[in-house]
Amino acid sequence: MKTRRKITTIVTFILLTIIGIIILIPFWFLLVSSFKPASDIFGQGLNVHLDFSKMSFKNYLQLFTNNDGIYWTWFKNSVLITVIQTLLVLLFSSMVGYALAQYTFKGRNFIFGLVLVMLMVPGDILFIPMYKLVTNLGLMDSFAGVILPGIIPPATVFFFRQYAIGLPRDYAEAARIDGAGEFRIFTQIYAPMMKPAFGAMTIMTSMNVWNNFLWPLVVMRSDENLVIPAGLLTAMTPYGNNYDIVFAGSMMSIIPIIILFLFNQKSFINGMTIGGIKG
Repeated sequence: MKTRRKITTIVTFILLTIIGIIILIPFWFLLVSSFKPASDIFGQGLNVHLDFSKMSFKNYLQLFTNNDGIYWTWFKNSVLITVIQTLLVLLFSSMVGYALAQYTFKGRNFIFGLVLVMLMVPGDILFIPMYKLVTNLGLMDSFAGVILPGIIPPATVFFFRQYAIGLPRDYAEAARIDGAGEFRIFTQIYAPMMKPAFGAMTIMTSMNVWNNFLWPLVVMRSDENLVIPAGLLTAMTPYGNNYDIVFAGSMMSIIPIIILFLFNQKSFINGMTIGGIKG
């Protein structure tokens, strides 16, 4: 039995190592290419070879100085939209998920059914009605037009509901006896208990918002209001001779997500593990 477990552990380790290497190859290609001139990136086919004689920080220097440093404007826009939308998503989605899990009221199953239906609807199908709504509200070319349509994603509501359904209701009943209101019960009792769920959804939501490309591109009209993914598209030409700038900008855009994950990885792992088995 011990020998079988040992063999299983070794095989699992080898397989995970191989998968990890395969996953890291595109990242390594992006990192190496961000220091190469455009002519060398695809000149000899896709390659990840290190040639220090042709590598420099010139791409990053051009990225930060071209067009009066507009990349920093895109970076600031991405940070602002990501922070605001993530906070709103966590606030409203956690409240909806908590209510669906902890309260019994007429129409609860119907609302939860709508959440499940929305999970099965591709987001791209909603672009036309969302575009019409944002246009009618006069929110085109504004941060609000990008943020508001996505503040209650069904997947996040479903995750919080699955997590909160396993929380005991005795605390709420005791708090009500002491005169606590419903909002206070949620914020001071149940929200701290849902910390792993908040940690997991912080990373997932931030990644989705930070990497969102199509919707900000549809809403934003001026270059100064673009986010990084949409802004880097404007740096491209039909001849692809700006890949060096695009790769450098893409590399810089990865850093905030890596930092966020490193500081929040414990909550992310706990939240995904516990939230995935509850309910």
